[in-house]
Parts: sequence; C-alpha cells; structure tokens
Amino acid sequence: MKRFHIGVLLALVMSPLGASANPEFFDEGPMAGKGYPFSESVRVGDILFVSGQVGVDENNELVEGGIVGETRQIMRNIGGALERRGLGFSDVVKCTVFLADVAEWGEFNTIYMSFFEPPYPARSALGANGLALGARLEVECIAAYPSE
Repeated sequence: MKRFHIGVLLALVMSPLGASANPEFFDEGPMAGKGYPFSESVRVGDILFVSGQVGVDENNELVEGGIVGETRQIMRNIGGALERRGLGFSDVVKCTVFLADVAEWGEFNTIYMSFFEPPYPARSALGANGLALGARLEVECIAAYPSE
C-alpha cells in the first residue's frame, strides 16, 4: 500500500471544494423563511450539501406517525431539495443519520432503503438526543453532480 503525505491527500480530497469555487446557497423547502440559521442546501462546485432534515411538513409541523411518518417525510424533503437542484437520490453519495432511539433503526432502514437502489450511498448513523422540534430522526446528505 502506498503512503501519501496528509497534505497531498487533503489536497486531492478537497480539490472539488477549492477556493476558486463560489458557493451557492439555497433556502427553499418546508423550513425556508422560518428564521433558522442554515440554508436548505449549498452547492460548491459539483457537490451539493443538503442540511439535516427533520420530518416537518410545509407548515413546519412535525408529522405524526413516529419514526415511520418522520422517515417518509424526511426522505420526501430530501427528494425535494435534490430535485430543486436538478438531482435525484441516485446522485447521493453520503448520508448521515441521527436517531433519537437506535432501537428504531430497523423501521428507519426499511423506508430509507426504498428511496435508493444499489449501490447505496456511504452512510454514518449515530444516536442523538435533543433533535430539533422533538424529532425522532434527522438525516443530512451530500450529492454529486454527474460528470458531463
């Protein structure tokens, strides 16, 4: 296995996000205009960062149905954010999942998997308490624009 100097490795990894790229900030979707201190998504070069989504509807209300209802709504919210930027779930390369109760992992995972086809995006998951609006779940994603 070849060894890389950490600076070289970081330069390779960060090159699409270089200083020459001008970030574009987008504030749309169900949480837009509510005074939250974040953008729905940010595009830097060919990478789109979608902020963590909780299961709120267009009225900024947490949907009913616990983990099942929230998961469906979150995935619809993420799908809307991707679509507004010209992308889809097949363009997602990484997701991070925050669960209020890791015991609900199976229910979440079944619904999550229905939005993707193999090969699945890279993913990290962790237990978290105190999620926004008392949510059971929050999911953030990173997507990549296809090469032309």
